[in-house]
Amino acid sequence: MLLVVNPASRRGARVWRAAHAALLAEGVETELLLTARPGEGGAAAAERHGGFDAVFTLGGDGTAMEVVGALAGTGRPVGILAGGTGNLIARTLGIPLGVRRAVRALLDGDEARVDLGRLSGPAIPAGAPKRFAFAAGVGVDSAMIEQTPAALKRRIGVGAYVLSAARAVLRRETFRVVATVDGAPLAVDGASAVMVANFGSVLNQLITLGPGIRHDDGLLDLCVFSPGGLLDAARVMWRLFRRDFRPTPHLHYARGARFHVATEPPHVAQADGELIGPTPFDVEVEPGAARLLVPKGR
Repeated sequence: MLLVVNPASRRGARVWRAAHAALLAEGVETELLLTARPGEGGAAAAERHGGFDAVFTLGGDGTAMEVVGALAGTGRPVGILAGGTGNLIARTLGIPLGVRRAVRALLDGDEARVDLGRLSGPAIPAGAPKRFAFAAGVGVDSAMIEQTPAALKRRIGVGAYVLSAARAVLRRETFRVVATVDGAPLAVDGASAVMVANFGSVLNQLITLGPGIRHDDGLLDLCVFSPGGLLDAARVMWRLFRRDFRPTPHLHYARGARFHVATEPPHVAQADGELIGPTPFDVEVEPGAARLLVPKGR
């Protein structure tokens, strides 16, 4: 294995030795790479993956997607160990947050073929992510990422995101979404969040974003949430908890392979927890582009 570690991530510097030792204890010959700058892990994985059976990452979601994106289409499996603040991808895949348990679960687990979303757009900066595994979005989720102080993330971890998300919901900032899905237009006024989603559930399947969203069907799903106020927002959350997707003016869905997402006014967007710049942006699905190691039965 190649183990790519981002020591600047919230837990990376603290637990990389435990992760390395856990791989060695399982009889896995492991080469270690401690990255010093963004992009280094992805470049090393792309250049050297042919000499390894798999590549493991230890860091945040940005580190994971840097490597997953670099290995897209190669068939080389990636194992994701949680070392960041949100660890959205690891949580979505059901990977234990403790690195020793995670190593055992991934080595004893399965390989999953996962679609990826490929991002493009004139406003996406050079260093921003070019692919995502879970979702790209605008609104409450991007405000949560943008407005969470680094010091608070280091101090209380994922709870910092919860506080920022709660503040974003209470501010009730809305915008107009003007999107196309495979060329078909969709416009929604009063939106508070819009996502192009690949996985349908978050928080260990506690919340389901929409009906029939699958990570391996060669398609992505546009989800637009437009509650009229705090009471409507509570009703929307209750529906997502209960997987109740009956028609309502506050939930809008469209499935396809190519998306254009614009907002009026422009808003900063995120992809798998990393900011990608302001809208508009485009997304195209890459069917089955990633191979991810997952716990057995996921």
